[in-house]
Amino acid sequence: MNKVTLKYELDLDFILIAITSSLKDYRLCYFINKYAGLDLAKVDDHEIWLSSSEGHRYFSRYAALSEATETEYYLLANRSVEGGVLVPEMKNSDYFFLVRNFIDEEDLEALQEAVASIPEVVVASEISPQRLKSKENLIF
Repeated sequence: MNKVTLKYELDLDFILIAITSSLKDYRLCYFINKYAGLDLAKVDDHEIWLSSSEGHRYFSRYAALSEATETEYYLLANRSVEGGVLVPEMKNSDYFFLVRNFIDEEDLEALQEAVASIPEVVVASEISPQRLKSKENLIF
């Protein structure tokens, strides 16, 4: 009997900015829209399966699409209402800002500066998704 092995690679082709802030998700979304000129809006929550003992967890998610550049922007909460953490190795981060499709360095720097300039944002720093152990939780 032949044995077939399935190999797959996660599509981690996105930019990830970790945000630490005391703001509620809807307030942070409002300020990002105001400071960065985006149009983030609430979409269905991001659902992941943590473990058999913990079950499903739902994380707040906001999305925007720039039709001119086809760039997708997502704001994800790192903590669920039920008490789970989306990326356990980044427990100090409250939110993750994902940018999919092409964005040049100048636009990325401007976006990061806009988010960091929000008074209630303590830290907004780019991190590499490849270095995260639970990177599969960021795929949707």
